[in-house]
Amino acid sequence: MPELELELQFDTSIDLQQSQRVSARLVAANSILALSSLDLQRKIEEELADNPALERVDVAVCSVCGSELHGSICPVCIQRQKGADFEASREEWFDREYISGGLYSNEDDTDPMLRVATEQTLGERLLNELAALVAPADLEIAESLVGSLDERGYLTWSIRDVADELGVTEERVRGILDVLQSLEPIGVGARNLRECLLIQLRFLAERGVSIPHAEDVVSDFLPELGLRKFPVIAHALGIKVPQVTAVAEFVKAKLNPNPAHGFSSTNARDGDTRAMYITPDVIIHRAEDDFAVEIVESRRQLLRLNPLYRELSSRSAAPQELSSNDQDHVKQCVQRARLFMTYVGQRRQTLYKVTCAIVEAQREFLTHGIRALRPLNRSEIAQAIGVHESTVSRATAAKHVMLPDGSIIPYSHFFKASLSVKDVMKEIIDRSPKRLTDSEIVTELANRDIHIARRTVSKYRAQLDILSSRLR
Repeated sequence: MPELELELQFDTSIDLQQSQRVSARLVAANSILALSSLDLQRKIEEELADNPALERVDVAVCSVCGSELHGSICPVCIQRQKGADFEASREEWFDREYISGGLYSNEDDTDPMLRVATEQTLGERLLNELAALVAPADLEIAESLVGSLDERGYLTWSIRDVADELGVTEERVRGILDVLQSLEPIGVGARNLRECLLIQLRFLAERGVSIPHAEDVVSDFLPELGLRKFPVIAHALGIKVPQVTAVAEFVKAKLNPNPAHGFSSTNARDGDTRAMYITPDVIIHRAEDDFAVEIVESRRQLLRLNPLYRELSSRSAAPQELSSNDQDHVKQCVQRARLFMTYVGQRRQTLYKVTCAIVEAQREFLTHGIRALRPLNRSEIAQAIGVHESTVSRATAAKHVMLPDGSIIPYSHFFKASLSVKDVMKEIIDRSPKRLTDSEIVTELANRDIHIARRTVSKYRAQLDILSSRLR
């Protein structure tokens, strides 16, 4: 009988695959970090409404870390200044108190979301805000209104069209439109230029920024204002020509005829900062010979655990007091509240560190103006504070800062060295007695030791809304 050979084959190769799982803890922290000041307030309101273990107390809090002040002193910052290893102890405390055995796992801290810089379109942002402000039954109306906005932020459908399309009353549509028009950027949802400017004028007036006769001029004499027929307007309103001139300058400086300018993904121009009226997330003050950074959100309120929930979670409740389900409910609410407070604190500290690094890098700009703006990228800031570049991107995206001169700019302007060149270009064009061609502008810039190509001048000129020499 032939010998049977049994051939055994063993596959000893090991297929190693590296995979990343998104940590829920870091995803939540990143989402809080990316919120603007206004969005954060709405998120806080939602969390306060959903979680009974979280409550808000209006107290004086530290502008740096958000801790409650004792008089004018922040004990947390003092401890840090004394050399305490604040960050290390904070991380250890965070993991011990909030993560271990809690709602989230402490493993897989490598979060791929840290390497992704997220952006949100204006439509997505408006819909998210409207979802928190209108009844669920009206969300379809909100979606229809937002969907009919053009690239300038104007409403392309009439109220009647939207009402007929959805089979609802015009009053309901008008009510949702009023809510839409209250959102930032102010002027979005207007049906024409006049309404857009009037919305902005009323918004400013509510905040104490106004000029006599502005609303009358814009409401009744907008075409004449555009044609600079100031004597005609003055005669009709019974006022002096310089008053009309002042209104024209106010409208030019403060109002934005394109409220969505800079938000469209198809719009490559720089965002127009006029009349954005977005509440600054950070304020940079001039403090003696230096600059001070204040996080706006930190001056408003202190979040803390509800005392009752804190007491219930700190002791073992007797069976007759709390059922097993009630104990789980208390534990989950307390852990969720602590996590949320930690994320808000992390956002504040990251934004503070990023802004301080920017201040250090752009001191000349803050002191002397846009001409002193130096080339800067986010990787420099990330390296200066020891974080990933995407963290800086997320911390500064869709956020604004108030400069010592009172102007409010998006954080992105700190990273656009071309703004200083554009400012020089605009000055050259405005002061020239003749209409300069792009080639002549190149020569004028070269005389000021600014060397750029003619096509770059053409691009910058278009971004400044300046016509070509033939059309000027």
